[in-house]
Amino acid sequence: MAKRIFQIFRGDSENGVLVNFETEVKEGMVVLDVILEIQAEQANDLAIRWNCKAGKCGSCSVEINGKPKLSCMTRMNEYFSDQTITITPLKAFPVIKDLVTDVSWNYEQNKKIKPVKLAPESKSEKGYVMYQEDVERVQEFRKCIECYLCQNVCHILRDHDKKDKFIGPRYMIRVSSLEMHPLDIEDRIPELKKDYGSGMCNITHCCTDVCPENIKITDNGIIPLKERVVDRFYDPITIIKRKIFGKKKKRLPPF
Repeated sequence: MAKRIFQIFRGDSENGVLVNFETEVKEGMVVLDVILEIQAEQANDLAIRWNCKAGKCGSCSVEINGKPKLSCMTRMNEYFSDQTITITPLKAFPVIKDLVTDVSWNYEQNKKIKPVKLAPESKSEKGYVMYQEDVERVQEFRKCIECYLCQNVCHILRDHDKKDKFIGPRYMIRVSSLEMHPLDIEDRIPELKKDYGSGMCNITHCCTDVCPENIKITDNGIIPLKERVVDRFYDPITIIKRKIFGKKKKRLPPF
């Protein structure tokens, strides 16, 4: 057990400062444990959002020494014993108070996405039938806990504040999960190009790097969508075929 120094952001989007706290760190503690201990003993009005403390609710997302992480899954032994730990709120979103940010913008992006639309003829006496490999293909994206670390680290949203042009990696993989549904007949490709901003992502893999569920956001989600947009709007052979033969129905499976 040893005393450690922590710098924690206090304030809101208009006014905020880093405040020093010193507290004892016991073996096995995670960063969230430290924050809650400081809240209990030194700063009762310190605001922090958390819930499950098991890495499954995504509530306790913060930036630790500048890197977006889940505070409940970040162990103190990852840092040197003499290192000052700086804890700040997610940079990409407005600060409500201290470590709590307003992430409601993300919910608005979700509303923009067309829901699944099943082909009536795909229903049989057994109901809707899917191959197991098609089910498994989508399951990776369903592991998302909506911690918004990928949204926060995305430079389009974080550094350039292009929230009016790009829905972010979390909702790109939601679109991808719908497009991968073998029974879905909805067409979201025009929206991907025009409204969702697929062309803005330059596939740096930064979103994949911070994902606590190890979802391959870039390779398995975003890149296939970008390829779809290129095929539809920029591939000359595809464009000529479409003009000659007309628009074809969505192929199953889509990827």
